[in-house]
Amino acid sequence: MPTRPPKTVIISGGTGGMGRATALERLSRGDHVTVIGSDEARGRALLERAANPRLRFVRADLSSIAEVTRVVADISGRHESIDALALFANRPSPARRRTADGLEYTFALYYLSRYLLGHRLAPLLDAAPNPVIVNVAGVGNTAGRIFWEDPQLTRGYGQVRAQLQAGRANDLLGVAFAERAGSRARYVLYHPGFTRSGADAHPNPLVRGSIKLLAGLFARPVADAVRPIVGWIDEPPADALSAVDRGRPVDRSLRTLDPGDAARLAAYTEDLLRGR
Repeated sequence: MPTRPPKTVIISGGTGGMGRATALERLSRGDHVTVIGSDEARGRALLERAANPRLRFVRADLSSIAEVTRVVADISGRHESIDALALFANRPSPARRRTADGLEYTFALYYLSRYLLGHRLAPLLDAAPNPVIVNVAGVGNTAGRIFWEDPQLTRGYGQVRAQLQAGRANDLLGVAFAERAGSRARYVLYHPGFTRSGADAHPNPLVRGSIKLLAGLFARPVADAVRPIVGWIDEPPADALSAVDRGRPVDRSLRTLDPGDAARLAAYTEDLLRGR
């Protein structure tokens, strides 16, 4: 039986939970994996745990456009092609924070970093034989919306509001990428549901403890949640865009996947970046 050639996999937000599990699973299959994260200690812990020369950790604050640009340059200087890009980066912020670019933090990290990585790494993805992007967010959930009148939430900021808006923005990102980017990469929007992952990221220790307690009682094991991701990296779906909510295909007619809204958000994002 012929040996499968190793793949090159890039993972944003990959030092904890599902990102880390995906990295370790792909390493066990012989792949070359680059993990991007903001926490140096977690990155070093992952490197020590893996003890594998095929794993790289790149420290970066992905809420910064300049940092994403640096990461893309680093990856482009090391690889001629990328087989898979898995997007996990997210961190709740109880209070509104402005990034160095003057953007609302959740919007910048949870949505804009994924937009930038997908679009700017598209040439390397297109150089691979069967490339895929997996965007792990909340597709299928219809709560929340894009606040077109104030996308940076300068008025009435709330942590849940910011998270839901960025989640809906990622839904539209997948739609727009599949329709407008001109890339060969298959795009998968994936909602794993409540998973035993990410509780350590919450800044409030009381909330963090509550999430851990609930996760222990009701959440899916991380290994179950990442299994589809690992499979899509091996065999990307045939469709340009796939949307999966906890194992079930999402109806593409859902209002949160509206192509008109996707085009509108893409135009807003492009204007935002031109100004920076």
